Amino acid sequence: MLNKFQKFYYSKILGKKYYRTGHCLGCGRCCKKIYVKHAKGIIQDEKEFEQLKYQHRFYTYLKVIGKDETGLIFECTNLDPETHKCKIHKTRPGICRRYPQEELFSMGGSLSEDCGYKMEPIIPFSEVFLTIQKKSQPKKKNFWERLLKNK
Repeated sequence: MLNKFQKFYYSKILGKKYYRTGHCLGCGRCCKKIYVKHAKGIIQDEKEFEQLKYQHRFYTYLKVIGKDETGLIFECTNLDPETHKCKIHKTRPGICRRYPQEELFSMGGSLSEDCGYKMEPIIPFSEVFLTIQKKSQPKKKNFWERLLKNK
């Protein structure tokens, strides 16, 4: 659980709503069926994808495996199909090192239930509820307001 300073730092300074807990189990599912978001949004066509390959090395590791209403679906070519391990684990790109990120949820994605990682809310629902409940309760009148009302 996060302490007050960590909560403040994550939520107010970084603007995050979740923090990552757990560890990688090495299943390789996160390297399959990937959507790639770029400045304009989720990549929609192969022409756009080909242009991105020149901008960052990470894109050269991906191959298109399909398309749906959201956009192109990719798979990483560095995933060993037999061992489900990354072939370049020690030199993998930053996006892979930071997986999973909060942005996954803002795009409507989720983690599989058997993933070793979990995304925990920085401020639990119970705290948010209590804060809202306190704000919605009528304020208690001070001593002088009660005295004047009773006259």
